[in-house]
Amino acid sequence: MSKLTRKQANQLQRANRTRSTVSGTSERPRLSVHVSNLHVSAQIINDETSQTLAAVSTIGQKAATGTMTEKAAWVGTEIAKKAKAAKLSKVVYDRGGKLYHGRVKALADAARNAGLEF
Repeated sequence: MSKLTRKQANQLQRANRTRSTVSGTSERPRLSVHVSNLHVSAQIINDETSQTLAAVSTIGQKAATGTMTEKAAWVGTEIAKKAKAAKLSKVVYDRGGKLYHGRVKALADAARNAGLEF
């Protein structure tokens, strides 16, 4: 097993472990976060109906500039605005197997400051 294959398998295992306990309902949908090398995206998902209620990504956005941490904070504020527009205030945070540190934490803090509860 190569180093890259092992890293991907470990990432997937951590994400599955998180998803086994975190589930979105109609009262508290799931805020799912994905951070790649260049972009940050977030979705608010109702797992009961398998429906995406709101989504934000830095792909193709001119407003999302700066470092990756600044992009993550921008995504956090935008997803909170879209959640408020969809009349959602409480969510469950799904960090997707990433550590709650750096970019993932910046997105969460920005979403909290914009009014989301989790």
